[in-house]
Amino acid sequence: MITKREILIVTLVIVIISLSLSLSLDVIGSWNAIFATLLSVSLVILLNIFIKKIVAYNLDSEIEMRIWEINNYWLLPIKHFKKPFLIGAFLPIISKIILFPFKSFVWMASLVFDIKPKTYRAAKRFGLYTFSDVTEYHIGLIAASGVLISLISAVIGYFAGFPLFARLSMYYAFFNILPISELDGNKIFFGSKVMWSFLASLVLIGMLFAMFIV
Repeated sequence: MITKREILIVTLVIVIISLSLSLSLDVIGSWNAIFATLLSVSLVILLNIFIKKIVAYNLDSEIEMRIWEINNYWLLPIKHFKKPFLIGAFLPIISKIILFPFKSFVWMASLVFDIKPKTYRAAKRFGLYTFSDVTEYHIGLIAASGVLISLISAVIGYFAGFPLFARLSMYYAFFNILPISELDGNKIFFGSKVMWSFLASLVLIGMLFAMFIV
């Protein structure tokens, strides 16, 4: 279900985000806090990936996680990097430098996914030799499941007495719901604007709660 390459990529992202979070003013010098941050980030990201892979499997497809990358700059097709720029690996660090005083607020949407329909998808659902590509709506469902599990995790973490896990789950949902580039939010938006609007509303409410109450 998960490849060796994915394990390496996910591990790298978890370490980058955890180290970026550990630069917070209230975390420096506390090994217990650093360990709690690493554990919370790991759970947030792994739960997100796990539920996406389950939903993809039930849609007769499979997904592969990778670091979010961009090819163009200045928003112009002719302005492109010689090699894809791994923006997902740098944004957590850059955001923490810019937003250093803000507690646990670091860019967390570093992973995106590619989807591939399984070979028997067409025969099973539509009859042999028919169109088998995954629709934008199905891609949106997979992405939405990740945002939804983060929202549920935030609620569970809060009532279970794990505020850091709850806050990071909420932040993860927030960054991933943004309709940008290859992020989950963009996949959800083009899959179903109604679904995106509903989830975005929940995320906004959750963010206000996380920032001012938790």
